[in-house]
Amino acid sequence: MNQAIFLDRDNTIIKDKGYLKNPEEIEFIPGVLSVLRSFQEAGLLLVMVSNQSGIGRGYFTESEYQTVHTRFMELLAVNGITFAGYYHRPHSPNDHCECRKPKPLMALEAANELNIDLSKSYMIGDKEGRGMSYAHLTEPV
Repeated sequence: MNQAIFLDRDNTIIKDKGYLKNPEEIEFIPGVLSVLRSFQEAGLLLVMVSNQSGIGRGYFTESEYQTVHTRFMELLAVNGITFAGYYHRPHSPNDHCECRKPKPLMALEAANELNIDLSKSYMIGDKEGRGMSYAHLTEPV
């Protein structure tokens, strides 16, 4: 089974611009690209898990998100970084859905699809309580 680093996108990999819908505004946090390369070189899968409530709130469309995401992937690729998976949820916090972080559905999906051992994986996010703890996920859900 694979070991992974789950990462939030905004304010963890790129600077949080507040409901980013313009791909030209993508700005990596200083030093993050070398850290991501180090993780990758150590054999860890990189997996992005990101709440994108701007879609659910009507600030931008899924299509606008995908335009930003495509540019994000291109910028990572030219820097030698490949993510094994990208997961996002468009719901607003008011939707009370079961898939937004800190709930673990995105991680569970990734674990299933990418053969990830969650007990040996880590989550890096920007806000306390918004990351996910995976140690308990080795128990039946």
